[in-house]
Amino acid sequence: MEGAGGGQGSGSASPEPQEALAPAIEFHEDEEIIEVLELNDAEPDPDDLASDMEDVDFADEPEAGEMADEEWETEDEGVEEGAEPHDDSELTFSKHTGSVFCVGLDPKDGVLAVTGGEDDKAYIWRISDGETLFECTGHKDSVTSVMFSHDSSMVATGDMSGLIKAWKVEGGEEIWSFEVGDLEWLEWHPCAPVLLAGTADGNTWMWKIPSGECKTFQGSNCPVTCGQFLPDGKKAVVGYEDGSVRIWDLKQGSALHVVKGSDGHSGPLTCVASNADGSLVLTGSVDCDTKMVNTITGKVVGVFRTESNVSKASKREEGEAETNSVESLGFCKVLPLAAVGYLDGTLAIYDISTQTLRHRCQHESGIVRLLWEDSSPVVYTCSLDGSVRLWDSRSGKMISEHCGHTSEILDFALNKEATTVVTASGDHKAKVFCVQQPDR
Repeated sequence: MEGAGGGQGSGSASPEPQEALAPAIEFHEDEEIIEVLELNDAEPDPDDLASDMEDVDFADEPEAGEMADEEWETEDEGVEEGAEPHDDSELTFSKHTGSVFCVGLDPKDGVLAVTGGEDDKAYIWRISDGETLFECTGHKDSVTSVMFSHDSSMVATGDMSGLIKAWKVEGGEEIWSFEVGDLEWLEWHPCAPVLLAGTADGNTWMWKIPSGECKTFQGSNCPVTCGQFLPDGKKAVVGYEDGSVRIWDLKQGSALHVVKGSDGHSGPLTCVASNADGSLVLTGSVDCDTKMVNTITGKVVGVFRTESNVSKASKREEGEAETNSVESLGFCKVLPLAAVGYLDGTLAIYDISTQTLRHRCQHESGIVRLLWEDSSPVVYTCSLDGSVRLWDSRSGKMISEHCGHTSEILDFALNKEATTVVTASGDHKAKVFCVQQPDR
């Protein structure tokens, strides 16, 4: 799942992919794959990238199906009544009838949320009052990936079985759908109507939406466990279950760099993250290592690990019960720092220039995901104890803690102004927290 650490529901067997994907396979035969993005030396312009797609003579695709004409479900009662903890949230969204696995915020205005859950449903709703704009119907398994496009005009939803749908936010119309193998992750391009996804059969997929023009990148013959576009929109970094990392040229369809063997990880990749200009990426794994890779040379230029995490990784290799892994990571936007969140509850702040541990911030439960603010050295974490915490990376001190869920938080999103956090939890709820503080 994006960003690492999303929950897993009980997935049903996926349909046979070969027969379902025949049109896409035929599209690739005997001709060079249509160029999706133009490469040039200048920084990409969003309008230029989008217009490049419009100039392509795309193949026709059948019309997307109508939204299922079924009743919208609401939850009459919450989770089991009991001793409710203090609730710091401003609003609770409770239409899901199972664990809420994933959440996204619209990047343009930050007023809409999308959540997906174990109930095979996704909802688009307003964070101000919880009003549902529409329900994303027709999924066959737990919805584990949801995301708004860069301009907030579309939403993508993906379920574990590999059914991916795109929706027009205005009007709630389904405009595209496609079925792949079991879905691992899904992401929109940073400035064009293009989707990227990784599947358990080893393929990375890319589509132009809504026309459906398709391109695939075949890596190792193992699940594609994580990935993302690099900021220039021309390349992507992808991690695999065998511990390897590939940096793909999206125009040529070839791997610019492959990091594997002693340079790669000794366990499956769990998460990847890029710095602001895309020159460096961090990769995290169940082997507890975080590696920093130069995307220009493909060389590993740093390895981050802590003594406690190394000892726990050793215990796992020796067959002992105690395990640990890197669950989430990211670069600070304003200082040369990197944050790594571990399953044992450690938030490690590393100095990139010296490649040393600067702070260790301990949580009582495992960290699921972390996010940095855009304009300050504040990092946010959500954890299995159901809380969101803000940390000052300069001092290693906790700034604030926000509680309210009765179960683990499985995902969270932060608006660009860093005033609002929206969480997804195993307690069947999504919550909106106000995190704005006058002194920051």
